[in-house]
Amino acid sequence: MTELLEHITLEPDHPADAVVVWLHGLGADGHDFEQIVPELKLPDGHRIRFIFPHAPIRPVSINNGEEMRAWYDFIPHSEHEGADDISRSADDVRAFVDAAIEAGIDPSRIVLAGFSQGGVMALHTGLRLNCRIAGIAALSTYLYDVSTVDTERTDENLAIPILMAHGTRDPMIPIMRAATSRENLIRLGYDVRWFDYSMGHQVCLPEVEEISRFLQEILG
Repeated sequence: MTELLEHITLEPDHPADAVVVWLHGLGADGHDFEQIVPELKLPDGHRIRFIFPHAPIRPVSINNGEEMRAWYDFIPHSEHEGADDISRSADDVRAFVDAAIEAGIDPSRIVLAGFSQGGVMALHTGLRLNCRIAGIAALSTYLYDVSTVDTERTDENLAIPILMAHGTRDPMIPIMRAATSRENLIRLGYDVRWFDYSMGHQVCLPEVEEISRFLQEILG
């Protein structure tokens, strides 16, 4: 099994029977969304383990080659930026799914979530897993290289629930790119729940509340 990336794990008060693997955005790290867990206000007694991996440090073209934590190299105006990085990062994300299953978590109790680059990886990996997971939360993000999804996606995750949320004023990933991804996912038969908010490239409280409802729905 692929060695796990460095990560933060938040355990519930009771033995975990579900896992959320939450992937941060460009230049951040696993701590970026650690504080969102109490903001979700999940019911007392929930049994969800939250895992926040740290992406590898690599040069990033959009920042003049400066090294930072990134799931893939971001090259402006490229539709297929960082393909090799994305493939390697998908293996890294899949390793967390495999580890959860090995620890006794049923795949149907696993969620992939991610913001921006992390959302790209959540979608890219989740649609290609050979076990059916509970769902995907894709925040301020897009579907990478849709031309490969139809040939590489697995039957196990057909019609999987996907929450997509985006800012109408996002200067980093224009909302039309996200909306196009939504339409492609719907065309491919996925159960997409779409929410947009008057904000930039960020997360807002109503969005957090929607994520909480989504987790409670798909994990019970």
